Amino acid sequence: MKPGVTHLQSEIIACRRCPRLVRWRERVAREKVKRFVGETYWGKPLPGFGDPRGRLLLVGLAPAAHGGNRTGRMFTGDESGNWLFRALHDAGFANQAQSTGRGDGLILTDCYITAACRCAPPQNKLLPVELSRCRPFLLREIAMLANVRVVVGLGRVGFDAALSAYREVGRIQYSRRPAFGHEARYEINGLVFIASFHPSQQNTFTGRLTRPMFHQVFREVRRTLGKRESV
Repeated sequence: MKPGVTHLQSEIIACRRCPRLVRWRERVAREKVKRFVGETYWGKPLPGFGDPRGRLLLVGLAPAAHGGNRTGRMFTGDESGNWLFRALHDAGFANQAQSTGRGDGLILTDCYITAACRCAPPQNKLLPVELSRCRPFLLREIAMLANVRVVVGLGRVGFDAALSAYREVGRIQYSRRPAFGHEARYEINGLVFIASFHPSQQNTFTGRLTRPMFHQVFREVRRTLGKRESV
């Protein structure tokens, strides 16, 4: 892990900028739910993780209260993560198809995962000011992840956050914001942005997002990137 990335991750974990989110994430970690009552929850903001030299960047919304907020890793310990890591494994970006917790042996290759917000929000709804306070972390990550060639936005908020952040750091320019739609693809200033429905239970249980639809996103990423360049 690059020293700059490690330092940023430590800053994120220590963040207490949003009082509402701090109260909620810590309350969830104390009170828990019955099925996880014997576990020690993480209960802190989640840093990004993966391969800092990766060419693929995934941007989600925020941790789940009993997923990432419990396990301490994004998209880990819930159904969204089960969908995501199976797709990443099938496309060759992860060494295993499951992510159950830190220390489970998961390794991402050529891929880094982050989010628009690092704390689990009440009712999965963020306030604009909370997204704004968390935004500098995403901007700094983008500046450090110099090899990224493809950005996948998971959900409308993740997609819009990625576009806005890359525009703010001066990596891309556009006069009209690219529209969100599943499998929508845009090539902007040498970067490829791909939109995907979020693998939330709201989408997967209703059939709005199916496994073939979701896996197709990462097949497209693999087709775009090809095999990893030798280092």
